[in-house]
Amino acid sequence: MKNLLILGAGTAGTMVANQIRKTLPADWSTTVVDPEPTHLYQPGLLFLPFGARDEAQMQKPRAKTLGSDVQWIRKSVELVDPDKQQVVLADDERLDYDLLVIASGSSIRPDETPGLLGPHWHDSVHDFYTLEGAQRLRDSLAAFEGGKLVVNIVEMPIKCPVAPLEFLFLADDFFKRRGIRDRVDLVYATPLDGAFTKPACSDVLGYLLEEKGIRLETEFNAGAVDGDARILRSYDEREIPYDLLVTVPTHMGAPFIEASGLGDDLAFVPTDNHTLKAVGHDNIFVLGDAANVPTSKAGSVAHFQSEVVVDNLMRTIQGRALHKGSDGHANCFIESGNGKALLIDFNYYVEPLPGHYPLPGVGPFTLLGESRLNHAGKLGFRWLYWNALLPARRLPVGNRMSMVGKKTIKLNGKKADAAGADERETRAA
Repeated sequence: MKNLLILGAGTAGTMVANQIRKTLPADWSTTVVDPEPTHLYQPGLLFLPFGARDEAQMQKPRAKTLGSDVQWIRKSVELVDPDKQQVVLADDERLDYDLLVIASGSSIRPDETPGLLGPHWHDSVHDFYTLEGAQRLRDSLAAFEGGKLVVNIVEMPIKCPVAPLEFLFLADDFFKRRGIRDRVDLVYATPLDGAFTKPACSDVLGYLLEEKGIRLETEFNAGAVDGDARILRSYDEREIPYDLLVTVPTHMGAPFIEASGLGDDLAFVPTDNHTLKAVGHDNIFVLGDAANVPTSKAGSVAHFQSEVVVDNLMRTIQGRALHKGSDGHANCFIESGNGKALLIDFNYYVEPLPGHYPLPGVGPFTLLGESRLNHAGKLGFRWLYWNALLPARRLPVGNRMSMVGKKTIKLNGKKADAAGADERETRAA
């Protein structure tokens, strides 16, 4: 019996396991390793700080998210030994593999920033990228009566790059509904040179920050936090005082990646942008947050990548050439407050463009434009996640970005459209 071993049972690992179990040859088994008993719907964390109390609907027992013929080992991974084709678990148990998929995600590392952890953590300094953090922040926001609320990204990359902005947009709406918006100063401190990671978004959506009275501090590289004085300091000695700090700490890959020598400086695995094969390893594939490919660390990316990984796993088993099928496709709903949201759709080659998704002229979702239907789409995605994405049911949306329904815009005085994108993708493939 040959073994496909998948490290991580989050969004990426679960989708790969549930897809490939339907096509694997009879002499192959599928084993998933993950120590956590519960699968968490991470997009729901954004809404908890603003009063949502639907934690029960955000979690499911891990065993119920994996197919019955997928073996789940509830242990931590200590090390991957590519030479021996073995994975070492926390109790020194060793698992042999013929093919390995690394889908171990990323996690926040507040310990990487001096002063971030300590007596002020989850008191005047919060995160919302963990369940506990979002719950504790919910209590703090409910009691907050005014002052300076600072949202800071320590460094990129992070999971869901638009989430910090969504938090600020929802905070603006939250304090308006409480009648204290005039007593709250909202500040966004980012290491980027603009509010959005994509220039097209900054050009088209920059009005939202001005409209909502959010002050922007760009190229702010957080170096330390003085919790007693409530001051956030950058490496170039700029200071931002705060009453409440909402931090998006450094994100890093799983510790076993660093211990195995498989990762970069942040323990993300160097990965071929198009085949999703680990660089230098013919029988290891990587997807989701664990990969260092230049696209968003978001659930939609993991979804689109999973189809490419499953295809290339089968090609490897059959001795066929790998398909360069990943184009970095990502799409994301962006909550903008007041029951509205935006939608962006992009890939390695094409900036987010206006138009309709997924059907041209029909949508039903609007690209780069606010609508209540987009907001409904974001809320409704949770049902789709549990009932279609994780069980690996086929959806009428391809893994590669479609240029249909998108419009031309000018970006920094130059035309930004889909022209030439197909040609670039063809050359890459």
